This record gives sequence, C-alpha cells and structure tokens, in this order.
Amino acid sequence: MLSQNLKIVTLLPSATEIVAALGLTDAIVGRSHECDYPATIKNRPVCTEAQINSNKPSAEIDDDINNLVKRALSVYQVKTDVLEQLQPTHIVTQDQCDVCAVNFDVVEKAVANLTNSQPQIISLQPNLLAEVWADLERVATILGVESQSLLKQLQSRVETCRQKTQEISENHRPTVACIEWTDPLMAAGNWIPELVTIAGGNPVFGALGKHSPYLEWDALVKADPDVIIVMPCGFDLERTTQETQQMAQHSQWSSLQAVRQGKVFVTDGNAYFNRPGPRLVDSVEMIAEILHPDLFTFGYQGSGWERFEVGNA
Repeated sequence: MLSQNLKIVTLLPSATEIVAALGLTDAIVGRSHECDYPATIKNRPVCTEAQINSNKPSAEIDDDINNLVKRALSVYQVKTDVLEQLQPTHIVTQDQCDVCAVNFDVVEKAVANLTNSQPQIISLQPNLLAEVWADLERVATILGVESQSLLKQLQSRVETCRQKTQEISENHRPTVACIEWTDPLMAAGNWIPELVTIAGGNPVFGALGKHSPYLEWDALVKADPDVIIVMPCGFDLERTTQETQQMAQHSQWSSLQAVRQGKVFVTDGNAYFNRPGPRLVDSVEMIAEILHPDLFTFGYQGSGWERFEVGNA
C-alpha cells in the first residue's frame, strides 16, 4: 500500500509520536484523547475516552483504576462510531499496559463491529529501549516507509550519553529513585531503570523490563537514594509539582537525604519518560543533565524538569 493511501488511527500518544516521526503525520486521521504531540495532531478526531477522572487526587485515581480492573472493565473505551466514519486502513494500539491506554482486546472488539472498513491492527508492547526501536522499525515496515535514518539519529543521541557516562567512576554514580506515582507510591519500571543507567545513575527500584511496582515509604527511606526524580504517568510538570507538594507532607519525607540535599526533581512525566517512543531519548538526556550537570546541558530545565522546592507549586 502506498503511503498516500494510508489512513492511520493512533490510539496512544507514543504511537502518534512514532508515526509522526516517520513522516506520516498527514496520514493520521484519528487519535486517542491523550495524543497531543506533535501539536498539529490535536485537530484530528478523538477516537477514545477515559472511564476515570484524571483531575481527581492521585489516591482516588488509583482507587478508580483498581476498581475497574477488579470488575474486568477497561479503563478506556473506543468510539466505534468515529472509527466507522474515519474508515482507517491501520490502527496503531498497544498491549503493554491496560492503565496507560485502551487495551488490545477492546480495540479488536471495536474493529470487529466495523462495517465500512477492516483496518490492520498494529499492537505495540515494548518494555525495553531495544523493543521501542524494534516497534518503530516494525511500524515503518508495515506502513511502507523507511526508518533507518530516524533510528540512527535517535540511537546516536543515546550513545552519546552512554559514552560520556561510561567514564564516570562507580562512586560518582548517584543512586536514583524514580517515582511513577505519588499516592500510593510506585517506582518506575520497564525502560526507566535502563535510562537511568545510561544517564550515569544507579536505579534503586523498578526491575528492568518489568511493570512498575508499588513502593512502601519504609522501603524508600531504607534505600535513602541520593536523587529522587518524580515522573508520574499522565501528569505534566505543573501537576507533578503539585503532587510532589502533597508527597512532601508525609512524615518520613524530611528523613530522606535527597530532600535534605536538594536533590529532588520534578518532571513532565506525561510528555516524557512514560511514552515509549522517540522522546525517550529526550528523557535519557533529561536524566543525564539532572544527575551530571557538569557533563550535560541539553536545555530541558524549566520545560521538562525542575528542581523541587517545598511551597513552590
């Protein structure tokens, strides 16, 4: 199929970013309610909706999600009527996390009910950086476009960080706790420990390639990391700062050396870190300049991350 005949619906932000990075932004005819980058994508019809209110406090969002999961209900729904109108040739979705975006089974059921089209479903399921690159290449192959130049550029930026940090001695590699949710606490898993290592840190929580685990405050205090980076899934820099202000009210907060030494950082966890696409490279660079400002200055401070200060929400 020629690329000019493509009509693509992307049902998660990282899929939208992958397709756009491959030069196919104009072929995207529909998106999820969370797809917001590149900005030009925002005028596309929205094909999904959430069953939860993301404006609630973190603890309530977690409760709502767990209640839906216990009832075997999806956190997100597909707008089948919109898909019917769009008549896509391809739908790019995921089977990696039922909390992050509409799950594969829901998409399959929606497609089975379409009468005007039978789109090919491309499902992404990355847990490691190499799997993100493999997904990007597979999407490009299916959609009939070239991917090697993009992959080479992205991998080259990662390798630049890796080569610089390889020279850092072990005693100059800070221990790092990446927090994916603040109430209840969750440590960042999947590709995040890998990004921290590439950026010159030693991750203390989250198993490489495994889903993000819940974390007890006692465990955080016991590990007492040199650096804490807060990167909640779905929250921008402003919301992350607000959530961290709440986190700072915990009785054990002040006992952490990262807090006492001013080494707590807040990030835009929505745009970066939690989207397994091209901007994971930005995320590596961000962590690198947080951990080793003497070696790296990429210019993300102020837009992608900030040093956290209590009271500055």
